[in-house]
Amino acid sequence: MLARVLTSTVVGINGLFVEVEVDVSNGIPTFMIVGLANEEVKESRERVRSALKNSGLEFPAKRIVVNLAPATVRKEGGSFDLPIAVGLAAASGQVALAPGPDYLVLGELSLDGSLRAVRGAIAMVADAERAPVKGVVLPQQNAHEAAVCTSKPVHGVKMLADVLDIVSGKVVPEAASPDPEASAQAASYDADFAEVRGQEHAKRAIEVAAAGNHNILMVGPPGSGKTMIARRIPTILPPLSVPEAIETTKIYSVAGMLADDGLLVRRPFRAPHHSISDVALVGGGRVPRPGEVSLATHGVLFLDEFTEFRRSGLEVLRQPLEDRVVTISRAHSTVVFPASFMLVAAMNPCPCGNLTDPKKECRCNVHDVERYRRKISGPLLDRIDIHIDVPPARYSEIAGEGASEPSEAIRERVTRARRVQQERFGDDPRVFTNSQMSPRQVRRCCRLDARSADLLKAATARLGLSARSYTKVLKVARTIADLDNAEAIEVRHVAEAIQYRAHDVA
Repeated sequence: MLARVLTSTVVGINGLFVEVEVDVSNGIPTFMIVGLANEEVKESRERVRSALKNSGLEFPAKRIVVNLAPATVRKEGGSFDLPIAVGLAAASGQVALAPGPDYLVLGELSLDGSLRAVRGAIAMVADAERAPVKGVVLPQQNAHEAAVCTSKPVHGVKMLADVLDIVSGKVVPEAASPDPEASAQAASYDADFAEVRGQEHAKRAIEVAAAGNHNILMVGPPGSGKTMIARRIPTILPPLSVPEAIETTKIYSVAGMLADDGLLVRRPFRAPHHSISDVALVGGGRVPRPGEVSLATHGVLFLDEFTEFRRSGLEVLRQPLEDRVVTISRAHSTVVFPASFMLVAAMNPCPCGNLTDPKKECRCNVHDVERYRRKISGPLLDRIDIHIDVPPARYSEIAGEGASEPSEAIRERVTRARRVQQERFGDDPRVFTNSQMSPRQVRRCCRLDARSADLLKAATARLGLSARSYTKVLKVARTIADLDNAEAIEVRHVAEAIQYRAHDVA
């Protein structure tokens, strides 16, 4: 007897429908799983066998063949346990599947028949809209994340027996249906920019970077506040939109890092240690998984001690900084992960860190400083829009009584500037901020008057700006004008943007 059950698998951060065909026939008792299944999937034979027996069903002593179609896509993970068990119960005549459209079924089984959470549930369920299914049946732990991305009923269950009651039509349980608009609301933070004393120049540069989603490099001695400033950047970014929250939640679900609370509401802030491997930074592995650059999507990737990271890992960042995706190619497939993040890097000016500190003596010679700075390649620095010095804070600033501007006030200006950009690029679904502008959009949106053009021409010659750096100055100037609520880019906007490229790191 043949039974078919619909499930899904993860390819990148997207789901791909898989049809589980189970055939039970007379012959020598065997249990085969075909369809390019990896070892994890093949191990489901023993989990399914024990789960069926401990759920009060018989395991048929017959020839069992399970086919996972399409056979050209590699299958991995424990999410196939549940659809195989349902198909086997139906094919052996112990359960009659209800007529009409199928359920999308996925979940990992324990030996006692209980269900375990699976990785990537939101990615597998997101495409259920375009499938003729009644609803989705999956472990209860995954119900919240899955329900926010589909209008189909999502049934979170605890036991295999409950699943069989649902697919046979005996029980119609209440479906989980959280409101994605309510889930993707502004998040609260423990930190605030009001705690940062002084460093007004650095805070202004951070505001500009946040408004246009520009990459930024901070150079300063130890203790000047670079890390403290960087960790407060998420507090001034606009709240995640619903599409951004769904995409970010997909990435964390695929990576197995999602808690049981539905959509993520905070913009990611990832701060990997400089000892991180290249694969952990950009993604990859035998079965490709998202790296830190993807986990930081729609948020901040903070690389402290920038020069201490492996040069090979930093150079791999060049492609995602330009394309905002990471492409991982393997012999059997190519996977694309999102990587639309704001890079925030921090480094000391020299090996000892005291080169720009007026009160401490630098112990490094010229060659040491040059060797230290050459750890960051010119092409990578060229992709960072804003370079700033962060000098040591003065005592009067640290001990001052006056309150600094809170994150909420800065966030209002940043959100307003981003709203202007969204209206400007409303006809292009791929561009949301000034940093993402194409060359054609730069020519259209960043026109300069004669005085501004002369100023930028002189700065390009004096600073030796590349064509990419020239374009980035225009993009930053456009963001400064947006913060100033100005229609046209003025000389003062260009002057401030040039100031953010005047710092010489190379």
